[in-house]
Amino acid sequence: MVYLTRHEHFNAAHKLYNPNWSEEKNKEVFGLCANANWHGHNYELIVTIKGNVSEDTGFLMDVKELSHILQKYVCEELDHKNLNLDVHFMRGKLASTENLAVAIWRQIAPHLPAGVKLHCVKLYETPRICVEYFGE
Repeated sequence: MVYLTRHEHFNAAHKLYNPNWSEEKNKEVFGLCANANWHGHNYELIVTIKGNVSEDTGFLMDVKELSHILQKYVCEELDHKNLNLDVHFMRGKLASTENLAVAIWRQIAPHLPAGVKLHCVKLYETPRICVEYFGE
């Protein structure tokens, strides 16, 4: 089994806000992240795939193809967008980094070639805060 990792980057805005709670409770739980005027992050996305190396190519997967998948199904959908308003695969979800990592996994997984599986989606919200998701 070989693991291959690709790094990508996108910028996005969001706010953490539970519509079932009062304004006061949202501010108590989410603090400044519940700001009505939103806030943004420079996200770093690290995606690791796994599988066996092809005898024909010596690759687990063509990295250009992996980059294309990440750009098309993740970065182009998220970059310079409002996660709460603009991103179809985040609709109806609280726009936390945890939920975003799971949603990114679901965006990538169907587009990987046969024999290649997702191992981990690691998403940095800040240089000091990240989430890792290894599937369900």
